[in-house]
Amino acid sequence: MEIKSAEFVISNTRLDRCPQDGLPEYAFIGRSNVGKSSLINMLTRKPKLAMTSATPGKTMLINHFLINKAWYLVDLPGYGYAQRGKKAKDKLTQIIESYILGREQMTNLFLLIDIRHEPLAIDLEFIEWLGENGVPFSIVFTKADKLGTQRQRENVERYLTRLSEQWEELPPHFVTSSEKSIGRDEILNYIEQINKSM
Repeated sequence: MEIKSAEFVISNTRLDRCPQDGLPEYAFIGRSNVGKSSLINMLTRKPKLAMTSATPGKTMLINHFLINKAWYLVDLPGYGYAQRGKKAKDKLTQIIESYILGREQMTNLFLLIDIRHEPLAIDLEFIEWLGENGVPFSIVFTKADKLGTQRQRENVERYLTRLSEQWEELPPHFVTSSEKSIGRDEILNYIEQINKSM
């Protein structure tokens, strides 16, 4: 798939204000500072489409971007940012959960995980929650350029081994680097496949 157009449509915190045109939506989520905005900009080849920030936890809203006038890329708030107060954290959890569980148009959730780290409890718990709620999702390992090929393979394998302790069937996964555009075609082709099968 080639992205010919990518335009920002709306930011909000409420499901009833999301677009109502029924187009499929592909949402991106991950812990704060996992490289979500960089990945979105890399996929769309628009360096400033999603705001990247050195300050983790900047995305506080559900952001809709219309791609090729055919589907939405949705940038969700990051989870697990420790420096927020309880009230702000609860509000973010409510925004995330209401979108993921309540948005019928959400076709697939891409969960971003930093390839450099060991499997973290917060990510594993989130994956378990997705499984319990029957949410269709894929795993996107980010920042692959920070490791050599061997370490990339080992870290991904370690993660999948950990997941296979609880999952009979593992979700699709992609290895990406926003710096080097690694994984771009694989993710876009996956989205295109799903769109064609609908």
